[in-house]
Amino acid sequence: VQLQASGGGVVRPGDSLRLSCVASGFTLDHEDIGWFRQAPGKEREGISCISTDGTTYAPTSVKGQFTISRDNAKNTVYLQMNGLKPEDTAVYYCAKGLCYGPEKDFSSWGQGTLVTVSS
Repeated sequence: VQLQASGGGVVRPGDSLRLSCVASGFTLDHEDIGWFRQAPGKEREGISCISTDGTTYAPTSVKGQFTISRDNAKNTVYLQMNGLKPEDTAVYYCAKGLCYGPEKDFSSWGQGTLVTVSS
């Protein structure tokens, strides 16, 4: 039972990326899925979450910049990131939990995918 994030890379400021989170060993349609990131030297932070009914949650810091979506037929959750900035450089992870619950209750963390924003 695991989630695997992919789609990271090296991009320039202002570019866009779409990250994918694919489940193995279970289906996503009964799970809330969250995206998190950890920048070098910083604590991990939650940046977006989507519930089973499609309701989305995001902190003010990324609202309008990041969009989470899900395709249950593909067992995948996406994170569309636009207008990337150097401070968005981080390892991005997805995990399952409850969107209104604490980060510590999220599970099935994968290895993450590295996003580097640099000119």
